[in-house]
Amino acid sequence: MKNRRKKILMTMGMLLGLYAAFAFLSASAVLAADPYPSRPVRLIIPFPPGGSNDIVGRLIASKLSESLGKQVVVDNRGGAGGVLGTEMAAKSDPDGYTLLIVSAAYSFSPALYNLPFDPVKSFTPIAKLGSGPNSLTVHPSVPANTVKELIALAKQKPGELINACAGVGSFQHMGTEMFKMMAGIDFKIVQFKGGGPAMIDQLGGHSHFSLGSLIQTLPHIQSGKFRILGTGGAKRSAMLPNVPTISEAGVPGYEATNWWGIIAPAGTPAPIVERLNEDLKVILTSAEVQNLFLKQGAEVDYLGPAEFDPFIAGEIAKWGKVVKEANIKVK
Repeated sequence: MKNRRKKILMTMGMLLGLYAAFAFLSASAVLAADPYPSRPVRLIIPFPPGGSNDIVGRLIASKLSESLGKQVVVDNRGGAGGVLGTEMAAKSDPDGYTLLIVSAAYSFSPALYNLPFDPVKSFTPIAKLGSGPNSLTVHPSVPANTVKELIALAKQKPGELINACAGVGSFQHMGTEMFKMMAGIDFKIVQFKGGGPAMIDQLGGHSHFSLGSLIQTLPHIQSGKFRILGTGGAKRSAMLPNVPTISEAGVPGYEATNWWGIIAPAGTPAPIVERLNEDLKVILTSAEVQNLFLKQGAEVDYLGPAEFDPFIAGEIAKWGKVVKEANIKVK
């Protein structure tokens, strides 16, 4: 009887010990699973500072930092038309702590490069942020006040006018090649490592003109450092209602509109994607952010994950056709 009681007490002791250990481990697991985010989030911008991706990225990073309660750190990783920074993001842990800002240039890359990642399968879309047209601007020293006058000047001096471009495969490059083809003119395209460096070259008068995103060029248009001849949207910009579209000013049918969005490495947990999307949706509906986009010559153009995914696939198909027809090659 005593032995039986002893065994029962020993068994109860073991069970209590196991229960205590299980409770400890469970509590530890709960403590280890810190709510997202528990540390700063990195936002990779696959282009150098100063371009449209950088402008939009920094604006969103600032607002998202406030929303998440943790700093969103901007990390500019330019190179190869955005491919280098995008590859870095694709290889990052899918834990919500590495995000990537993408633009229309993201949809050109599959047709231009042998990519080290799959533009659709390697990422999870979070939200489309906005869109805006490109802009045809000249240095004040260029004797052209309209699109038609610039075309006439280029025809008088074939191959002599210098165009500052943001790099092979960039939105600026695609819009420039399209303009060159549709206007039937010849000029020299000088490629830089991003829209910022290209703009600096034009500001210095070393390049005659460019077709950069309006969100990038607007401050220099307003200061008089650039003269704008037209915008590339389907309709006139709300910020520059007196400036004609390039289509109506001399190149019928021309349209080049940039867009920006945020994606994350494939496999990022659905709750984190939902949290980021909801935060971005709220940010984009604020009057302050909408006005900030508008003042830069762009506009908020939100799409959630379900809509942004097919949008990206459609853009890849559309611009792939343009690359093929224009025979654009990466040298």
